[in-house]
Parts: sequence; structure tokens; C-alpha cells
Amino acid sequence: MGLRPAHGDEKELLRFELGMTFDGARYNRQFQTGETKVKSVRMLFAFILVLATSAAFAETDAQRSFDQLKSLAGTWEAKGPDGKMVEVDYRVTSGGSTLMSEIKGGEDMISMFHLDNSRLLMTHYCGAGNQPRMQASASPDGKTVTFDFLDATNLANPETGHMRRLVISMLDPNHHTEKWTFSDHGQEMSEVFDLRRKN
Repeated sequence: MGLRPAHGDEKELLRFELGMTFDGARYNRQFQTGETKVKSVRMLFAFILVLATSAAFAETDAQRSFDQLKSLAGTWEAKGPDGKMVEVDYRVTSGGSTLMSEIKGGEDMISMFHLDNSRLLMTHYCGAGNQPRMQASASPDGKTVTFDFLDATNLANPETGHMRRLVISMLDPNHHTEKWTFSDHGQEMSEVFDLRRKN
């Protein structure tokens, strides 16, 4: 005849077994909740890392284009459409944070290039009396930088004549071209300067 636990012992055993079951379920819930939180934190960290990496690449591209443009520092010359010589001076200024270009001949015009966080911007102080601002994009090889119209100050309306685009192509250390596009009431006119380094 087998031994049976006393009536009181059965109750204690049942209470112990139930307690183990409830504690185990509570532990499992806590573990699963903790595991979900860890996964969420990991996903958030990965997302932040992707954003930071993208920003770093964008900033690098803008910085690379800016450094390339700064290599133009010096005096350049080319024949204008009227056959007269045009001189363009590039000068790095403001502690290396700005590149100034000055077109000499007829109406002297100045353009200022600078970084704006992950963007490379240019403001052109035009002979037309307005100041278009343009944002840069670079070709895959980095040798051509295109500035497209962003906004402008002292522009009566979008149809008023203003510079719309500038494309700078660096062919070698002593030779580059600049294609300026002027827009006036929907009509675009372009002029290309084939510039050679003077000094």
C-alpha cells in the first residue's frame, strides 16, 4: 500500500505547484517584454546610425565639391562673346569658409560660395540688381559642379531676369569652363567662359 501525503501536505503541495506555475508565467511575460524592449532599442539605434551615416555622406560630398572649387583660387582669363578678354579672380576668404569669385569686364559681378551644413550654396550678386542663391550638385567624378536656382533677394517676381544656373567644369588644374544661364520671362540664354589660369 503506497504512502499518501497528509491532507494538509496535499494543500501545501498544490499551493507550491500553483505558485511555481504563476511565477513561471510572470517570468515568461517579463522576459518577453524585456526582449521586445531590447529589440526596439536595437532597431532605433540602427535607424539613428543610418540617418547619421547618410548625413555624413552628404556633408562629405558638399565638402569635397567646395574643396575642389577652392583649388580655383587665382586669376583666370577668357575671351568674352564680344571678343574682349574677361578676367575672373577667385579668392578664398573668411578663414577658408568662403570662396569669392569676381568677374571683371563690363559689369563687375561677384559670387560667394560657402557651405551650409550638408549643402554647398552660392550667392550671385548680379549686374541685373538681384541676388540669386543656388544650391550645388556634383557629377559622379566630382569634376563638374552644377548650381541650380534656389531663391533670390531683390527679385520682383520669378519672371524677372535673373541668373538661373551655373555649371563649372574643371578640366585640369589650369583650365576650367563656366556656363552661366540667365532666365528672363521664361526665355533662357547661356554664355560659356573657357577660362585659362593666368596666375
